[in-house]
Amino acid sequence: MSGSSPAARLQRLFEGHRLTPTQRRIAHCMVRRATDAPFLSSVELAELAGVSQPSVTRFAVALGFDGYPALRRHLREVAPAEAEQEDAGETYNEYQQAVRAEIENLQHLSDLLADPGPVERAGRLLAGSRPLPVLGLRAASSQARGFGYFAAKVHPDVRVLDEGGSMLLDRIDSARRAGAAALMCFALPRHPKECVEALAYAGEQGFTVVTVADSAFAPVAKHSDLLLPAAIGSGLSFDTVCAPMLLGRVLLEAMCDELPDAQARLEEFDVRAAARGLFVE
Repeated sequence: MSGSSPAARLQRLFEGHRLTPTQRRIAHCMVRRATDAPFLSSVELAELAGVSQPSVTRFAVALGFDGYPALRRHLREVAPAEAEQEDAGETYNEYQQAVRAEIENLQHLSDLLADPGPVERAGRLLAGSRPLPVLGLRAASSQARGFGYFAAKVHPDVRVLDEGGSMLLDRIDSARRAGAAALMCFALPRHPKECVEALAYAGEQGFTVVTVADSAFAPVAKHSDLLLPAAIGSGLSFDTVCAPMLLGRVLLEAMCDELPDAQARLEEFDVRAAARGLFVE
């Protein structure tokens, strides 16, 4: 996020604190509602985050404040919110609201990418790992497979790890023995216990873990060397993940920039595809 945005200021406030899962949920909610967070009561914030009001008070104390009123005063001083004004007569149905929420998530992602440093660092790590394991379980498995499909067109050895079970750690071991230095992970709610355990194990084996997650406060954060947040939409029965998917494509672009033969590989594929008649013209 851009360093001056309300969301970025909130992120900096929360960084460096050991937060419980409930507190991470509150922090995530505040980042999502960064523009109006300074004006929410503890009861309103608790309702939005789906936690109890005492949990909000304990959250403020964990950040070093005497209580939630002190935290709110601090936010009003350092991150004044400018509430977005909408046409009072304009209403949206639940499907439109879900789309608008995803547009907001993409705007947050755009703010984050104002500093390209983390993505460029991730691109170097992924390009330099031979092989490159890509982890994504349950809800995140489609993100891992999609990333792996395109990465394999430019990277010489991509290994998608999209199934848990007793073989998962064996496959991480196998990649490490083959020379892998980095592991790419997509982590989305609800976060599988296996994913957290796999990242902890990968760290123990010496991997540098790059993670795309729904929040900087996700359970996988403490096991990630480089975490890139991309918010999800939760307004429908099933989460919407446009921002994580787009961030995955951005990482692919950054990786291509670090692979000197990426363009040649893509052109070679196009020639073979045309010769085999793979696609309808």
